[in-house]
Amino acid sequence: MFFTYLAVRNVDVHQFWDGLRETNYIWLVPCLFTLAIAFLIRVERWRRLYVPQTRPPFGAATKALFVGYFLNNTLPARAGDVVRVFYLHDEAGTPRSESLGTIVTERFYDVLSLLVILFAVAPFLPHVAWLTRAAYLAIGLTVVLLVAALVLTRYGSRPARLVLRPLARLPQVSRDDADHMADRLTAGLAGLHRPRMAIIAFSLTTLSWIVVAVSTWFLLIGFDLGVGLGAAFLVLVTTGLALVIPSLPAGIGVYEAATLLALSAYGVDDSRALSFAVVLHGVNFFPYLLAAYLLIPRKTRQRLVREVRSS
Repeated sequence: MFFTYLAVRNVDVHQFWDGLRETNYIWLVPCLFTLAIAFLIRVERWRRLYVPQTRPPFGAATKALFVGYFLNNTLPARAGDVVRVFYLHDEAGTPRSESLGTIVTERFYDVLSLLVILFAVAPFLPHVAWLTRAAYLAIGLTVVLLVAALVLTRYGSRPARLVLRPLARLPQVSRDDADHMADRLTAGLAGLHRPRMAIIAFSLTTLSWIVVAVSTWFLLIGFDLGVGLGAAFLVLVTTGLALVIPSLPAGIGVYEAATLLALSAYGVDDSRALSFAVVLHGVNFFPYLLAAYLLIPRKTRQRLVREVRSS
């Protein structure tokens, strides 16, 4: 709620509605098309984080990722990331612990890729006050990734076995079960320490973010805010990093506040910026709900929501 307040505190309602009315919505067509391409790249990125022996089919991974996005948009705390692990297991028999490891790897690469993009386009951006803090974050994250890669390369699944061995004290969980989960979790982290997998996964991650930035740029053209492609990249990085913060379902409030922060660097009025932010958020919200509605049976959707809420 605090971020929602930040997003609307200086907004003139009339200018906000004018921004919505005066937009050329034909630009939604290339915006949505490129966003769909980015999603498919994300599906392939996720698949490439699995070792070949357990890599899920493209179709199953696509539906599982839609499930994840659907629940992330309807429930708080990114609950969809956990549920897609179970959904993919049901669809393709993919080990749940391994899927969890791939999602952890995804998060590392998402943040690192956004920071790399930020520094790559920084010479073309206006003054960004928080660039120094972003540099510290990039350095810290790089160190964590390097340490994780070294530990996994040297010790394999032994650290994960030590961490998960207490699970053997639970009913119906043997030491072999705990060790097996540790082995599969380590396999899911292969994208952190196998060079070829790491290069492919990071490249696909960066490509997907660039395509999302292009999608954002198309919408900026429709709103005629007088900003260029650099603004699209700054909006991308700001919203992407902001959504790391635990928030309401779909990042309501956080997403809008981050978009206003990015566009304020270009002198865009808060009221016009908020009208753009609302439409951009909708573009990144409703298509996934529609796809989940069309691809996933109603009983399955209701069961997934019910299970997450009861957990």
